[in-house]
Amino acid sequence: MNPDECVRQCGCLASQARLICPPNPAVGCVLTTPEGVVLGQGATQATGGPHAEIMALRDAAQRGLAVAGATAYVSLEPCAHQGRTGPCCDALIAAGISRVVAALADPNPLVAGQGFARLRAAGVDVVVGPGATESFELNIGFFSRMVRKAPWVRMKLAASLDGKTALDNGMSQWITGAAARADGHAWRSRACALLTGVGTVLQDNPRLDVRGLGPVRQPTLIVVDSELRTPPDALLFEASRQVIFYAAQPDAGRQQALQARGASVIYLGNLERKVDLTAMMRDLARREVNEVHVEAGHKLNGSLLHAGLVDELLLYLAPKMLGPGRDMASLAPLTDLTQATQLEFASTTMLGPDLRILARVQGHESFLRDALSLRK
Repeated sequence: MNPDECVRQCGCLASQARLICPPNPAVGCVLTTPEGVVLGQGATQATGGPHAEIMALRDAAQRGLAVAGATAYVSLEPCAHQGRTGPCCDALIAAGISRVVAALADPNPLVAGQGFARLRAAGVDVVVGPGATESFELNIGFFSRMVRKAPWVRMKLAASLDGKTALDNGMSQWITGAAARADGHAWRSRACALLTGVGTVLQDNPRLDVRGLGPVRQPTLIVVDSELRTPPDALLFEASRQVIFYAAQPDAGRQQALQARGASVIYLGNLERKVDLTAMMRDLARREVNEVHVEAGHKLNGSLLHAGLVDELLLYLAPKMLGPGRDMASLAPLTDLTQATQLEFASTTMLGPDLRILARVQGHESFLRDALSLRK
């Protein structure tokens, strides 16, 4: 492999790891001879398992190949601290790796350049930068949690071309087609947590799990339920995963009923006797949630947008007009166009007859990029 191919392969390996490794970042590693012959490769495993560098070293060992003098391509700075696993930079040094080509510095304060420093102190040549944008995009939630102390919040919406997510009577199945729905499950699967509100639970009684992708890690389900109105027999309890309720008003009986179903209940109320959504996001970050995938109704969507907690919209538009119906989000009227939430189109993709738009709130991504100096 040439260097560019090695960088791309690291990205491919990291993409495969994304569905199993949260809250750890998704990382890929490729070991090559100076001539580009692949000696070993690997990706980050599930929480508590080996990191990408260790998997690559093991792969080379299983092939019976020596790695002394080799180059390690890795999509994130090798860690330098003792966490659930040992420091990867020390493992590379001990193996005799002579050169490390890394995409980005790790924003984790426990690493933050220390891995590079230890490698250089041991005489390892370190190059930083190739594949930086791809690695950042893949781990945007991890970077957000480390830098902002808040998860990256993605709001998913499926709507008609005139912006309706359901008819006036609440009927919404199905506005978009099968391809868009399958894609929505793929986006669910990459998140650490799936967020909804009690209104959606009571209206639709959804499972809100990942389906159709084979065995996958199910994201934690977060339900904003100020008064704990969710029925203990709701379908959301059918999936095997952690369920957390954020409430504002204590109710011992309802709390006990939900806890009997295995759920956790956290009280974070504000003066309006609603859930403090900003405090909730900070709490989720403390619980090592990198990405929050929102699938909620117009009221909670509006509250999240009003609070400035949404980083990007994942919007599926169907080529149909519904007329009167439910809006994407309940937003207060504006008095001037400058008050609008400004978005930037990140990508547009056709999925069967439907259009998928990924649009980011202006300033959120640039804040992360500037803070991490990714362009250096």
